[in-house]
Amino acid sequence: MRRRQFIGLVGGVAVVPALRPSPVRAQQAGRPYRIAYLALLSGENATFAKPLLQRLEELGYREGKNLIWDYRSAEGRAERLPQLAAELVGTGADVLVAGFGTLAPKAAMAATRSIPIVFTSVGDPVGAGLVASLGQPGGNVTGMSGQASDIAAKKLQLLDDLLPGKKLVAVLGNPDTPYTALALKQVKTAATAIRVPLEVLEARTVDQIPAAVDQAIRSGAASMLVLEDPVLLSAIQQTTDLAAKRRLPAIYGPREYAQAGGLISYGTDQSQLSRRAAEYVDRILRGASPASLPVEQPTKFELVINLRTAKALDLEIPTDLLSLADELIE
Repeated sequence: MRRRQFIGLVGGVAVVPALRPSPVRAQQAGRPYRIAYLALLSGENATFAKPLLQRLEELGYREGKNLIWDYRSAEGRAERLPQLAAELVGTGADVLVAGFGTLAPKAAMAATRSIPIVFTSVGDPVGAGLVASLGQPGGNVTGMSGQASDIAAKKLQLLDDLLPGKKLVAVLGNPDTPYTALALKQVKTAATAIRVPLEVLEARTVDQIPAAVDQAIRSGAASMLVLEDPVLLSAIQQTTDLAAKRRLPAIYGPREYAQAGGLISYGTDQSQLSRRAAEYVDRILRGASPASLPVEQPTKFELVINLRTAKALDLEIPTDLLSLADELIE
């Protein structure tokens, strides 16, 4: 694999500098800080939570010394989140970190209105009712937005650059996710502007993904754009395998899709978001109020192209697109 620094796809994107590490003040009565992490997806301890813990360590927090780390995962079963959130609240956590997506922070918010909550990646925190506004969250919840305002539209432009000719694009998403409605609106606006026809497909459960991909083929779609959410992220390999089997070029969000055999992924650098979330945890432990910590939007994005998949699809990736890639999988 080849990697390069990727600053931005459309226009310049500045990376927000990290907070400078500084020693952690002693907790009153010598008690270590207790940080709780609520995950919806399987394996978040090795993905989203890992860079957060690494950043906390850089800031002076040491597990077993001045930090107690409580991790709970619903293993993809959303119905377990309320119970797990209640368990974490019962531990007396100083800060509750909510993992990827909207469902974990919503469960955390329902469990406590007093313990500070930091979410790591929510597509539409205002639309989901987590915060009053991005600039002034209010209440006990703040964190990182997982999506820039126009990232979904940029994905559509990438597909148009890859397969010019105003060909039909299938858009796959979960209509029950707040971010999907927001992203779909952006995609439709962009499609109108560049005159690309769309076929909107829905998958509320993993079991509905195969039928949605089959519908894309029946509709004559030349490519597919996937609007990720926790449901679709729980089926990364299944989705990329289906797209490969149907010979359907597709663009996704997180890099894990391209690593699993997806053609292109373009999305937020989730590791950066987790590290920034750790800095919010640090600021709250030092006395900052989540109500006044603005929700941050992503500033760093990753474009990953799987050249093996492109070859299998008999697709030639334009040189200009290759030059923009953050990573090329060969």
